[in-house]
Amino acid sequence: MVNRPTVQLKLIDADGLFYSWRWEHDLGAIQNIMVETARVRPALDALAEALPTPLPDETVDQALRRSLTGPLADRGREAGLATALAASLIPYQLAMEMNALLEQGLRPHVRIQPSLSTAQVPWEALRVDEGERFVTNADVSVLPPATVRNAPERRRTAWEPDGAVVAVLDPKVPGAGRGLGSVLGAGSGLADLGSVREEVDREALEPRLAEAARFLYVGHVTTSKHGLDARLHLSCGPGTTGRAAVVNGHRPLTAADLLLGHRPGPASPWRMPNRVALIACESGGEVRFAEPVGLVAAAIHTGASYVTATRWTLPTDEGLRHFAPGATAATTVLPEAVRAVDAAHGAPDPVAALNAWQRAKADRWEAEGRLEDCPVVWAAFATAFA
Repeated sequence: MVNRPTVQLKLIDADGLFYSWRWEHDLGAIQNIMVETARVRPALDALAEALPTPLPDETVDQALRRSLTGPLADRGREAGLATALAASLIPYQLAMEMNALLEQGLRPHVRIQPSLSTAQVPWEALRVDEGERFVTNADVSVLPPATVRNAPERRRTAWEPDGAVVAVLDPKVPGAGRGLGSVLGAGSGLADLGSVREEVDREALEPRLAEAARFLYVGHVTTSKHGLDARLHLSCGPGTTGRAAVVNGHRPLTAADLLLGHRPGPASPWRMPNRVALIACESGGEVRFAEPVGLVAAAIHTGASYVTATRWTLPTDEGLRHFAPGATAATTVLPEAVRAVDAAHGAPDPVAALNAWQRAKADRWEAEGRLEDCPVVWAAFATAFA
């Protein structure tokens, strides 16, 4: 990580929303404030109504239709939502401290550990001024809990810039159905990154990751009632071993499989490369659980220093074309996002590189309001750094 002023910002839900922050160059100077729930709840409720993550008793298709006809796909309404979120959630004192650094020509890095209520807040997209987003003036990453990043048994895989990249792009899922079909569709233009729609199971993937520098996954992730059961869907048939039950002819790979191993017998954790990208629905959704241990935490625990994942359900291009007003047969968003994440993970500083792409997308959205630049996709991504 490039040396620059870095602040750790932690949020906790209690009677109100509690904030605690400290700058890494002065760890003993801790600021604490509490914001009343009534001040932040309206903006957070409006965000939940705007996101494509299904609300209770809502199907995925209903959620996509609601979101893609809502504020995140309309420049004027999105500006209002992003402004309200910024006004409600960014502490005034912290903003002043950051502005003081900007006046010195220093761009701060904000490492955010969200609470359950703020788990899906797209901090990068918060509109802090006319035409300016939070990511305009700061780099933003996710701060994993101390129990994850400082675990004594945690592995740390060294970064090898010229090391192998394992790309699993839209793997075929046995018995696909119930939302587990292709996420990229035909003609994604990503074949140069790796084989698309190939069959890759856990027995083939585990040894490849043990020798890799990077892992790029584009596919399906589903969540359950707890983070350890967060599931990555590969081409694993019912005969494979693992900690999840067989579902419609295949066995998902869970966070618990990565942490403890997927074979019977003594624990045998996987080895993850230094950089992991999980481009799938709510792949970073574990922060919405009381015990935030899911796929991101499992990747960090088993070797990764950087893990890029998504905060909410990620619309496919087919979903955009079907539900978003103004979309055409040529509308495409996801391949650009995949390339941006892949390029960021090959850069010296993945956080700054991904934020640069998000900043460019935000600027184009502000200037032109094109559906391809709306925050429903680019603001979903966040990088955990530990």
